[in-house]
Amino acid sequence: MSDRSWSIFEAYVGKLMKQESIAGAAVAVSQHGEIIYQKGFGVRDIETKDPVTPDTIFGTASVTKSFTALAIMQLADEGKLSLDDPVIRYIPEFKLHGLEDTASVKIHHLLSHTTGLPPMRRNEVLNRLNDHPAYMASESYELLGKPGQYFSYCNDTFLLLGTIIEQLTGRLYRRYMTERILERLHMHRSTFSFEELAKYDRVSIPYVKNSETGVLEEVPWPMLGNYEVGGGIRSNVLDLLKYGQCYVDGGMVQGRSIVSQDAIHNMWKPVHRVGRNTFYGYALRITPDYSGVSLVEHGGAQPGVSSHFGFVPEEGLVAVVLTNVANVPANDMWLAAVNTALGFPLEQKSSIEPHAQASLEHLQSFVGTYRSAEGGCVSIFLDDQKPKAEIDGKVFTLRASTDSTLVIENKEYPIRFFFKDGPKAWAAFYGSRMLTRVKPD
Repeated sequence: MSDRSWSIFEAYVGKLMKQESIAGAAVAVSQHGEIIYQKGFGVRDIETKDPVTPDTIFGTASVTKSFTALAIMQLADEGKLSLDDPVIRYIPEFKLHGLEDTASVKIHHLLSHTTGLPPMRRNEVLNRLNDHPAYMASESYELLGKPGQYFSYCNDTFLLLGTIIEQLTGRLYRRYMTERILERLHMHRSTFSFEELAKYDRVSIPYVKNSETGVLEEVPWPMLGNYEVGGGIRSNVLDLLKYGQCYVDGGMVQGRSIVSQDAIHNMWKPVHRVGRNTFYGYALRITPDYSGVSLVEHGGAQPGVSSHFGFVPEEGLVAVVLTNVANVPANDMWLAAVNTALGFPLEQKSSIEPHAQASLEHLQSFVGTYRSAEGGCVSIFLDDQKPKAEIDGKVFTLRASTDSTLVIENKEYPIRFFFKDGPKAWAAFYGSRMLTRVKPD
């Protein structure tokens, strides 16, 4: 790719940052182990105007999940567990309300978010992983279905993988992860620790956009407690390139294997379809045929964090985008970087939703409010016989895509609906989560 191509990319990033009020962002791309692009955009601190550089530290949020999955694959390589092992073998007190055969929930289901548990209310006060099964048992919920039947992002079941790591190694999760992964990959500006974070220089300030004023407001780093298993790493784009290189090199790091090639390839083997052309594996999303190559990726979101990481294994390509503002499209920036590196059209998308006609009667089947205990909420209503959605206080115009899918028009983002026996949808799939219909009082 030419310097002009990256100039076009930079113009795109500048426009997106202005449009979305993104204070700072860092982007880096490598191919076959060589960095082919790295740049900081904007500022890491609005007050001081200190610029973002490629080694600026940001939150990574759920990009952390693939690190945890990698650690599980290492333990499987060592013969200490099997992905088909029941969770209760390692956490005897684990149970799901409404599921008689608890042994049917395997480690495989934790890794792929297919346990059947809907998104739960977060309890970030809990700071010992061994306490979490009791919390899960104390909550009330209705299972979505049997293990493996549905995909729905669930941080609470995923963090049980950290409990398993502690049980098998006799070490704190974050200590094990630091020694076995971060240190082995020479990720020396990456940490789970707030104390260490305070000792680093060039650390970004997290911001959230005020929904009423549109002004960016500084927020503290979230205290994650047990949820660090799925979202606790703070890092930078250069360190994450080293991490991605481990995947495209088949588990090798500087000539030494840290995980087998078979194990690491299993992480992006499709488990459950989550989009028109996209599947979920083990803490990674996979688009198997993106103009002839595979996209393997994962994003993250927290207060003050929007992140995206991934790679194209056939091309030895790794790309990372980190920002210091919540709820901004780091994924769009990431795909634009990948497209630029591959010589594809800048704004090419991984899937395009078709247009379809839907009768007023059929549109009525979508109408209702869908929510989860975690806080997600989508309300579908008709305005002058046209479908609309209210999400986070904003109203979006929708169009029909299939007989079970509506699309947010200005974002081209699908909302997929699920039906059982009745004429009305019982669940809506949005933001990688199954939100269930709120029953009328």
